[in-house]
This record gives sequence, C-alpha cells and structure tokens, in this order.
Amino acid sequence: MDRQQRLRTWEQTAEPYLFVASLLFLTSYTVRVLVTGLSPGWSTFWEIVTVVTWGAFIVEYLARLLLSDDRRHFVRTRWLDLIVTVLPLLRPLRIVDLHERMQRRRDHPRLALEARVMAYAGLTSLLLGFAASLAVYHDERNAPHANIRTFGDAVWWAASTLTTTGYGDATPVTGRGRVTGVGLMFLGVALVGAVVGSFSSWLMRRFRQEGET
Repeated sequence: MDRQQRLRTWEQTAEPYLFVASLLFLTSYTVRVLVTGLSPGWSTFWEIVTVVTWGAFIVEYLARLLLSDDRRHFVRTRWLDLIVTVLPLLRPLRIVDLHERMQRRRDHPRLALEARVMAYAGLTSLLLGFAASLAVYHDERNAPHANIRTFGDAVWWAASTLTTTGYGDATPVTGRGRVTGVGLMFLGVALVGAVVGSFSSWLMRRFRQEGET
C-alpha cells in the first residue's frame, strides 16, 4: 500500500472519531461558557475534555501530514484543515471541501447532491452561529460599555451578522469580539454564496438540457 492510499485509509478511519471529538469539544466549551457555578471537580473535568479533544485534532492533522507524499503541497492544499485544527470551533467549515467536490461534477444536474450541499451549508451556518455566539458572549458579558450581556443577545447578534443584515443594536466592543464579528461576516457571505451558487448552477444546467432536447 502506497503512502497516498494509507492517507486515504487513515482519513476514512479517523473521520467518525473526529466527529465525536468535535461534539465533545463544542459541548465542553458550551458548558464552560454557559454554566455558572461549576464545582472545581466539574470545571477541571470539562477543561480536560477540551484539552484532550483539541489534542486529538492536532495529532490527527500531524498524522495526515506525515503520511502525505508531498508535505508542502499538503499544507498548501489543505489549508482549511490547518485552520480548523488551530481553531476547533470552525470545524463545521469542512463543508467547503464537499462544496468544491460538487462544483467539479458538471456533467449532469445532480439535485440530490446539490440539495445535500445546501442542507449541509444550512447546518454549518447554525453551528458556526452557535459557536460565534458562545465566543462573543464569553468575551462581552463582563466588558465595560458592552451591550451584549446575555446569551440571547449574542445569538441575536450572530444571526444578524451571519445573514449580513447587521441591525446594529448589538455590537461587540472587545477586540476579540470584533475579530469574531469580522470572521462571521465573511463566513456568512461565503455560506450564502455556496447555497445560491449551488442552486443556480443546477437550474442553469437543467434549463440548458431542456433547451437542447
């Protein structure tokens, strides 16, 4: 078995475990942000869960890097994997890989696949919005002059930012909160573009085929 085949086998084997680790990481971060008054024992437990799952992401990425034939090419072409390894709250962005694979298949209209991409993009938006709400709430709730004081405020802010509506009634005032906001704006545009682009692409190819017949 060559290195490329071993890499594919490793990725297929590790994927379900990474999914579980992602859920555990999000759960631990959610508990640490939203649950106040944790006992020292539970606080330590969830911190350990966070560290262990994050460590699993790093180990898995390094293993794939070692198994690749061209490591520089791997880093350049798998830049998204590196980002979601460094920032695990962004792991739902791996949907981009699926969207790119779908875009290469232009021979026939595939509503099932494109509808799946749109559904995944919607789910990705929900997960990213939830993660951004947690991050901003964690940074803003005790900041001076902040107007995001509750988790509900943070969810409202994330929804208006992710959809590029931007009402302006809830805005982050801390540095990290604003960086999160900028990232969420760009991701919102990208996700909406993926959905609209996928549906438009399918419609255009469908109309073209009907015109030819």
